[in-house]
Amino acid sequence: MGLFAFIKEAGEKLFGGGEAKAAQDAARENPSADNLKRANDAAGDAIKVYIDSLGLTATGLTVTFSDAHATVYGIAPNQQTKEKIILAAGNVEGVAGVHDQMTVEVTEPEAAFYTVVKGDNLSKIAKAHYGDANKYPAIFEANKPMLKHPDKIYPGQVLRIPPQ
Repeated sequence: MGLFAFIKEAGEKLFGGGEAKAAQDAARENPSADNLKRANDAAGDAIKVYIDSLGLTATGLTVTFSDAHATVYGIAPNQQTKEKIILAAGNVEGVAGVHDQMTVEVTEPEAAFYTVVKGDNLSKIAKAHYGDANKYPAIFEANKPMLKHPDKIYPGQVLRIPPQ
């Protein structure tokens, strides 16, 4: 458990339409407590829907949002799923951090998190972490379903680097 930092300006654009955008627009126009709560609730709901769409499940999974930070609650079946839920919540544009309030049913060694910088590719990251560029598929597999293709990473994105 803890706080994981993310780059607020990078990630999936979940708040650009629908209820989340409408609530955020209303909060900008009239920053009343009710409008801010609606905007935060809509943002938390949008992040939860995104996590669900990736097929990441946890018992009692709940996501809240406030002051550019998401908080995830629930019981993940394993460490890998927990970490993927944290990454999915954090790799959303507008999220600067994720508070981890999750537990796991089966404990496993934790993965390292790595923030992609300009010029990175999975081979370069694998070489830096494992000493072997050909181990990039391990990083790709560890970040599915968020990654759809090994060449589709972007600066600011945070990736799981599983232990060897």
